[in-house]
Amino acid sequence: MNCQGSPPGSFLEKIYLKPGELLLTEEAIVVTTVLGSCISVTMFHPRSGIAAICHAMLPRGGGSTSFKYVDTSVHHMAAYFSRRKISPDEIQAKLFGGADMFNSGRPSVRNLTVGWQNIATATQCLQTLGLSPSSTDVGGKQGRKLIFTTDTGTVFLKKLKRQELGPPGDK
Repeated sequence: MNCQGSPPGSFLEKIYLKPGELLLTEEAIVVTTVLGSCISVTMFHPRSGIAAICHAMLPRGGGSTSFKYVDTSVHHMAAYFSRRKISPDEIQAKLFGGADMFNSGRPSVRNLTVGWQNIATATQCLQTLGLSPSSTDVGGKQGRKLIFTTDTGTVFLKKLKRQELGPPGDK
């Protein structure tokens, strides 16, 4: 079969990761997600091809097992790698999202926005676990579309205009 001219990843399974979801895989998959104030953390181990991505909506779950929380998602992902005897220094972590999407008409206090709290929680969790993101794109006023290829750990990012995000509450 001649695959010349085909875009990279065009024959891989494709998944859309919704808010509150997390993916752990050893398969080659193209994962797409759209973020506003939410956070995505990706983790990748090049030698084994193990990859993970989350789409977390809120900073802390207080012991919840729901992946809508940044702390729960990041710790669950790290535990997955740990169970496979992969040390933190072998994991490529990346962090995205946390935009200030809710324009209330008054200046926002940076540390009170959901996006900023998500960024702070993700950063703290990664640091506690001994993970230092090799790439970050966080904050600001624009949403983001991510495309994560789990066989390489590569993340493609597109900044979005507000009308590209979809209906409120969707992200």
